Amino acid sequence: MPEKPEVITVVNTLRKKLIGRTLEKVDVYWENIISYPSVKAFKKKISKQTIHEITCRGKWILFSLDTDYLLIHLRMEGKFFFRHHETRDKHEHVVFTLDQEEQLRYHDTRKFGKMLLIEKAKLETMDPIASLGYEYYDERLTPSYLKERLKKKSLPIKTVLLDQSIIAGIGNIYDDEILFLSHIHPLKKANTLTNKNLKEIIENTKITMEKAIKLGGTTIKSYESAEGVHGKFQNELLVHTKKECPVCNHKIEKIKVNGRGTYYCPKCQK
Repeated sequence: MPEKPEVITVVNTLRKKLIGRTLEKVDVYWENIISYPSVKAFKKKISKQTIHEITCRGKWILFSLDTDYLLIHLRMEGKFFFRHHETRDKHEHVVFTLDQEEQLRYHDTRKFGKMLLIEKAKLETMDPIASLGYEYYDERLTPSYLKERLKKKSLPIKTVLLDQSIIAGIGNIYDDEILFLSHIHPLKKANTLTNKNLKEIIENTKITMEKAIKLGGTTIKSYESAEGVHGKFQNELLVHTKKECPVCNHKIEKIKVNGRGTYYCPKCQK
């Protein structure tokens, strides 16, 4: 959390206020958030660059600047607040000073988020972008593509769908929903899935993601995509965090799959 729909919601929120604005400077109060380059180089290089576009790739937010891309991964609790002269909160670890004396503050209770500044020409050849799999809407995401990628993977499909190098953007919540719609047990070995299974996974990934994006993502526990922005997809969840199957009324089971809380219906997902 957040997953692809939440990241898109953040992007859409930030676009409204940031396109065309200049990053006058940046102050970093928790240096581990800056993964590349050094904190000193990061602060120097980003200064005075203009924000031309904001997009995303997988769960990464991409700020297109003059000469570089600013990449941001929110991880578990990352979010953005717009501020002026208010006292900095102890959880606001990176502060971008904009024109008009406004600030974009990165707030992260757990300090798990990451930021990188990468030259535009190197974006597609460097990690993290270079190692990402296809987006849910990519025409190249086909049953044959998945068949090839999964043929040596005997891990549970629940775990494999979280692998960002195969399909970018799926997280724990949408993983459960996709498998439920596809009638696939989360512990089924990935390399035993049929072409029909793979086709259903692709179709239900698109359905789930597009519906979640339309509803602004999912707000669960303490997460919100941006200040005052809450998703509504949690009202549409079928199995994740639920007690009873909406199809057969059987009790929803919760298990751990490689340490991730997993919800499924034992009757619909045999």
